[in-house]
Amino acid sequence: MAALSGVRWLTRALVAAPNSGTWRNLCTSAVAHAASRSQAEDMRVEGAFPVTMLPGDGVGPELMHAVKEVFKAASVPVEFQEHHLSEVQNMASEEKLEQVLSSMKENKVAIIGKIHTPMEYKGELASYDMRLRRKLDLFANVVHVKSLPGYKTRHNNLDLVIIREQTEGEYSSLEHESARGVIECLKIVTRTKSQRIAKFAFDYATKKGRGKVTAVHKANIMKLGDGLFLQCCEEVAELYPKIKFETMIIDNCCMQLVQNPYQFDVLVMPNLYGNIIDNLAAGLVGGAGVVPGESYSAEYAVFETGARHPFAQAVGRNIANPTAMLLSASNMLRHLNLEYHSNMIADAVKKVIKVGKVRTRDMGGYSTTTDFIKSVIGHLHPHGG
Repeated sequence: MAALSGVRWLTRALVAAPNSGTWRNLCTSAVAHAASRSQAEDMRVEGAFPVTMLPGDGVGPELMHAVKEVFKAASVPVEFQEHHLSEVQNMASEEKLEQVLSSMKENKVAIIGKIHTPMEYKGELASYDMRLRRKLDLFANVVHVKSLPGYKTRHNNLDLVIIREQTEGEYSSLEHESARGVIECLKIVTRTKSQRIAKFAFDYATKKGRGKVTAVHKANIMKLGDGLFLQCCEEVAELYPKIKFETMIIDNCCMQLVQNPYQFDVLVMPNLYGNIIDNLAAGLVGGAGVVPGESYSAEYAVFETGARHPFAQAVGRNIANPTAMLLSASNMLRHLNLEYHSNMIADAVKKVIKVGKVRTRDMGGYSTTTDFIKSVIGHLHPHGG
């Protein structure tokens, strides 16, 4: 592959070469070019899993810096291929989107920050964030909401999973003005995608040894749309008799999560409800800074924070909490079958929180992002080495 690349480079250069002396210099350069490419690719094969990194907006770049620093200290065999896509930093275009998609399709695994979506309408209803998820068919968003030992909140010892369909529903980007002052916003619900996310939820529960799935809906009002989603969940549930199945209306679910979240195990729901519940549940265990998340298609896996917030007001202040992104990065390593490194990083993060001496402001402390990173690195090899 490297040799072929070198030949292509030489061919392009020779076409433009004005004289024979240039030809000789180019031949020498081509050999060096091919050799350097070959060495780079050999290093890739020997020592690293290629992973696409998309820092995003707000504190995203700072969180990605934390991941890179910890990975370096832990000698994690991952090579990040970094791309930038942002609608608020003038770094968004069709070309950049295609570059990101090409990288993600090749690597199959990515870690991303929040790509902020401006509220202003500029002729395109679908955000780059949404288009990215659709083009990769990242239909299942999974957020594992789990209490962190040593950090007390209103509810402790929580352990529940929120599974959200994220390619249709209210996020279909189908809006129009049907008459002056009248906007129609279409919510799309399909049998195929409802069955797919329901099956994903039950398969997840089976694989993880969980005993109950709760389908969250508003079928009492949206009788056809949410009614179809609910019907699909009920049909799939019949195929998994060992897993208890319940249904709950979205508004009641919000109240129940605040009053008694222990009743839940795995929750599955359409797009908008999932976005709301992700954030509500994250607040139960400490906020957006501590809950990891991930999104899946049949081919790709994308790792991110569970509650997607750019936290723009913290940019450059060195106060962002890297816990969620580091735990997400740990989950990514487990996905890559790098169990040793995954456990090492997750254990180090949890030890820092359990000890309680180093905590960022969102967790009631005064430590900086840098302090937290250094403490995590210090806990990577507690027995020396």
